[in-house]
Amino acid sequence: MDNDTARHALADHLSKLGIRDPAVLRAVRDVPRDAFLPPELQEFAYDDAPLPIGEGQTISQPFVVALMAQEARLRPSGRVLEVGTGSGYAAAIFSRIAAEVYTIERLAGLADLASERLEDLGYDNVFVRHGDGTLGWPEAAPFDAILVAAGGPDLPATLKEQLAPGGRLIIPVGDTPREQRLVCVQRRDGKFDRTDLGAVRFVPLVGQEGWGERGERRTAQPSRAVRAVTPPHGSTVSLLRDVAEPVRAIGSADLGSLVERIGSARVVLLGEATHGTSEFYRMRARITRELIEHHGFNLVTIEGDWPDAAQVHRWARGASPNGQPAPFQRFPTWMWRNRETNAFLSWLREWNSHAGPERQVGFHGLDLYSLYSSIDAVLLYLDRIDPAAARVARERYGCLTPWQRDAATYGRAAATGQYRLCENDVVAMLQDLLARRLDYVEKDGDRYLDAVQNARLIADAEQYYRVMYRGGHHSWNLRDRHMVETLQVLLAWHGEQAKAVVWAHNSHVGDAEATEMGAQGQTNIGALTRRWLGDAAFNVGFGTDRGTVAAASDWGAPLEIKALRPAREGSYEALCRETGIPGFLLHLREPEREEIREELADPRLERAVGVIYRPETELQSHYFHASLPLQFDAWIWFDETVAVEPLELAQHGTIGPAVFPFTA
Repeated sequence: MDNDTARHALADHLSKLGIRDPAVLRAVRDVPRDAFLPPELQEFAYDDAPLPIGEGQTISQPFVVALMAQEARLRPSGRVLEVGTGSGYAAAIFSRIAAEVYTIERLAGLADLASERLEDLGYDNVFVRHGDGTLGWPEAAPFDAILVAAGGPDLPATLKEQLAPGGRLIIPVGDTPREQRLVCVQRRDGKFDRTDLGAVRFVPLVGQEGWGERGERRTAQPSRAVRAVTPPHGSTVSLLRDVAEPVRAIGSADLGSLVERIGSARVVLLGEATHGTSEFYRMRARITRELIEHHGFNLVTIEGDWPDAAQVHRWARGASPNGQPAPFQRFPTWMWRNRETNAFLSWLREWNSHAGPERQVGFHGLDLYSLYSSIDAVLLYLDRIDPAAARVARERYGCLTPWQRDAATYGRAAATGQYRLCENDVVAMLQDLLARRLDYVEKDGDRYLDAVQNARLIADAEQYYRVMYRGGHHSWNLRDRHMVETLQVLLAWHGEQAKAVVWAHNSHVGDAEATEMGAQGQTNIGALTRRWLGDAAFNVGFGTDRGTVAAASDWGAPLEIKALRPAREGSYEALCRETGIPGFLLHLREPEREEIREELADPRLERAVGVIYRPETELQSHYFHASLPLQFDAWIWFDETVAVEPLELAQHGTIGPAVFPFTA
């Protein structure tokens, strides 16, 4: 995608998140964000994420810049003060809307670079000053709008005084230097009305009326004249209580209403908000058993590597493992090697032992390219060739998910030097591994993949592995399209009566077109399956507020049982928590009351925890915007949850009849 197309796509994405001001969207389309970044980060220029620009500072997330501009009600004749010039990108956006922009940067190096850059790009109505932004620019005051790109402990009195009557101050405010609430303060009749715009995370506002250099509070401004204006949502919580169906125990939960709505669906997608929560695995297993026992489903497919799942499939169909290496031994081992999955597979083997041939159930991984095995091979290779390149690879594989917005992660994941030079050798190695895997699959007795399918896989492998090697957002679409193609092959092989359950993360099974992922041009299994099957696809999302979760801190790092933080205000999870119901099922397709869809339709934050969990940057690393009733057909909530119980490898890393499919 060229930069001009990317700018238009970013503006479309922002419009779906609620940016409606035509002048703001026009400015986003016009201003080249890539020109405000160092070369190694330009590949991420049109991601809706903050990025590092040096000296501990960031270029702000485009959504936040656009939101601030929109809430400031900038107008063509207006005079704007920006505090925190940074790269100069936000000032350039504001300059396309307002008549004059005055911008202050406390770091001389950034101020000089931004001034040169803005001049070179022709933004001649922007004036840059090096100084203390908390003291404003008195000789240019009053301002119709003041926009502060750093978080302070309170509202600087000097900036309030420099607001024109009717003017708006947009500023992040919080009790710590790193996490804040974005607020809009409007000057009216000598008073200041305050509206909360949501949680944000900016660099600290350092200055005489902000934080000290070491994060100490220098001043606390009185706020007696500030009136809080917060939109109520009590009616939404009340409606949610009315329509939620309580789930008191997973084993005895009444699934009748859910199965009734699933109806004649051919594919049911069951999600999870984390890759390490016991309740999600156990409820998926409970629903899957119901669909197998009473509704003719005969395929269980997972977000996992084909060869590993093939070993489990043969065992579940009664075959002896014959001392094969244990499946799912590579990071993240706990994702499938856990007691919750083991309990379901033991049940599945028992079911197959008594079921007739027409009711046998298969267990398959949807990833024929073996993403996790391939990543493991890449990291082993790079660890040997260039450890610095291996560190970059771990960042890209582990953290550049579609919901990632932590600026520091992008900085560590920039593809430079030896990492780029290794690409050809790595791709050749992965193609050779694929050829060996396909030879193994051909000999497994279940010839799901014919010669034509094998040829297609080999022909597409170079593109797949090049994109995979580079990591990040670009590999997402390719992998999800590939997994849907594998699902289509399995259903075609088993005939018109075949029905499949898919176990995967919410971010894969929920419709991407109802989230900011879709607005960024990304798709997923849920969106592709709806497009393919229409109402014959049914997807279920899962959520939780707090508890423990199995996850790592980095790709390839040891498993930890981490505390899951309570959900953020403004999220769907926070709404569910406020119902006070410990567990419930919420119907979003054919709900008991249609107004619940309307109440929940406006995008809110939603949490996604993959194999990595970083609570210290949770807002940037694990939240994204979505419209829940458009994303899922049903939603299952557990207020407090516990981590899955990982299994240890059997002795010598092999599997025998006594411990298969995983371990005792």
